[in-house]
Amino acid sequence: MAGEIESMASNMRSKMRRDTKSSSTPCIFRIPSILRRHNKEAYIPNAFSIGPFHHGEKHLEDREMIKFDYLQGLLDRNGDPEATLMKCIREITNYETKARECYAEEILMNKQAFIEMLVLDGCFIVELFRKDAGEVRKSENDPIFSTSCMLQFLHHDLILLENQIPWFVLERLFWSTRGSSETKSLLQLALDFFDNIFSSEKSPIQLDLFANQEIQHILDLLRSSLVLPLGQQQDQEGSSISWHPIPSATSIKESGISFRKVRSPSILDVKFRRGTLEMPSILIQETVEPAFRNLISYEQCYPNCSPRVTCYAILVDNLINNEEDMEELSKSGILINWLNPHDTTQFFKMLYHDAFLKEFHYQKLCWEVNEYQQKLWPKWRAFYTHNYFAKPWAIVSQIVAAIVIILAFLRTIYSMK
Repeated sequence: MAGEIESMASNMRSKMRRDTKSSSTPCIFRIPSILRRHNKEAYIPNAFSIGPFHHGEKHLEDREMIKFDYLQGLLDRNGDPEATLMKCIREITNYETKARECYAEEILMNKQAFIEMLVLDGCFIVELFRKDAGEVRKSENDPIFSTSCMLQFLHHDLILLENQIPWFVLERLFWSTRGSSETKSLLQLALDFFDNIFSSEKSPIQLDLFANQEIQHILDLLRSSLVLPLGQQQDQEGSSISWHPIPSATSIKESGISFRKVRSPSILDVKFRRGTLEMPSILIQETVEPAFRNLISYEQCYPNCSPRVTCYAILVDNLINNEEDMEELSKSGILINWLNPHDTTQFFKMLYHDAFLKEFHYQKLCWEVNEYQQKLWPKWRAFYTHNYFAKPWAIVSQIVAAIVIILAFLRTIYSMK
């Protein structure tokens, strides 16, 4: 009996893969199956594997040579390519253990294969960002920038939660290969590359917001670029999950509430002021769904991560119930739609299914909108404006009616004298 117990204990100990003394927290996860089932394609790379989770998959193998071409170009720009490559490998070798701990499951690749993968994938991304920003020259036949589909693939593949390498790996490779003529930081290069993913309006990059932030990877950087501009303005609003959903866009308009597009560095910056719902414009195009789905999955998986993006998806879903709602937001310039109208109507409905919320960051806004909607004066004003001032002939008829009433009133006064 004692031997069997010891054998079972030994077997269980061997399966405890993580050192309980480690203080690191994983930040790169496999998508939970309960979230993946809603749209599997939104979580799978189209052309480029980054990191270990999709490394070596058959449909991605052909693009590995593009990575090596980029690595070669990066090394050739330096005075001593061999020394630069050795420096990159040495730098990442020092952080192998830390890099492995960033993944939420044990990485079975041996040391050599793991480090080579990080160096190749990391140098490829750094060189891609430099070329995109014009920091280094692109050749006329560049395999990525000479074909539109490759950039589209990369805007999809680089934001997938399962397709990440740690940010500190990118940072060390960036500084190990930086040329004297380069002026932009890695942070700025990355933000420039994804600048139009959510909006067609270019916003100034506020690099100072990231000064004390520990970026985990590219997807985390993308989320931080949305959340950090908000500051602490919504922290007190997310203390409870008991809230009343906001009405649809057409219902809101009928109750006298108007919409106004505002400029903001973050699409999450939604406000309600004096009967007006203010929202930055959002661009609905091919890569937006994968971006939202992976950001929501990251918020679900990463410990103590505030569900800011998930809350936004819920808010916009409340606003859009049908194509009339979508048209209302489009007329105000809030929604820029590049997809089929029906697809866009359904877009937000499925984004956050099976996601769990412990807090809702638009709780106060929803309460204010619902309270305003109950008032009679805004409803009457909206009804009167819609029915009597919507068309030129209606406006004229109202003016004529007002003149007739005034003349009748004056005639009555004069007849009494």
